[in-house]
Amino acid sequence: MNRFHIIIPARLEASRLPRKPLVDLAGKPLIVRVLEKAHDCEAMSVHVATDSEEIADAVEGAGGDVIMTSRDHRSGTDRLSEATQLLGLADDAIVVNLQGDEPDMPPGCVHQVAQLLQQHSTASMATLWWPIEEKRDWQDPNVVKLLADSRGRALYFSRAPVPCQRDGEWPRQQARRHIGLYAYRTDALAAWPDLPSSSLESCESLEQLRALEAGWTIVCAQAESPVPAGIDTPEDVQRYLERHSARRV
Repeated sequence: MNRFHIIIPARLEASRLPRKPLVDLAGKPLIVRVLEKAHDCEAMSVHVATDSEEIADAVEGAGGDVIMTSRDHRSGTDRLSEATQLLGLADDAIVVNLQGDEPDMPPGCVHQVAQLLQQHSTASMATLWWPIEEKRDWQDPNVVKLLADSRGRALYFSRAPVPCQRDGEWPRQQARRHIGLYAYRTDALAAWPDLPSSSLESCESLEQLRALEAGWTIVCAQAESPVPAGIDTPEDVQRYLERHSARRV
């Protein structure tokens, strides 16, 4: 059995796609599609953490497990923190945060991020990246960029086009797209709510900067395979349906 747990944080509100977790994807709600992907990973346990009874009903109707959490959480990681406490996971357990809008996350990447954290005992978190191949993606503020040191420790995450090449060209060899898949140690999640507020997090609207500003080590590596974009807009829904047009449901 694989030595990690999966928790999928989900809330009903979404600015760009109303009631996103319940959006229909070829006959099943988005959150159920993500749940099915999580079960393919054969983790020790899989739970959806939510404050929505509607999401809970959809998950339980599909045979999934739910942890009901507070409505007051500001981020998915805050929700994970409460969920791990409610589940009573051991302090050294590893929890993978599979976001509730990633129905095409490759199971191999889930295993990879969990193993990455297992291999780095001094790290609190692990995450993945993929090379940016188009300049327009490097310039897009919706594409989060990641900078790391030579040992694979994250230095910074930004919506800005970084690193910036002085001669005006774009840094094709250094540009990396952050993949929003994380592994955490349970004791780090327990400490998360008490981290000091982060001006960088507020500036970039990226919660992982709270951890970096607090001095946490986040290890990172190139994903073993490409990760399709998640579901954030009606256009993303259409692209998903096109990719899976031959899928049997």
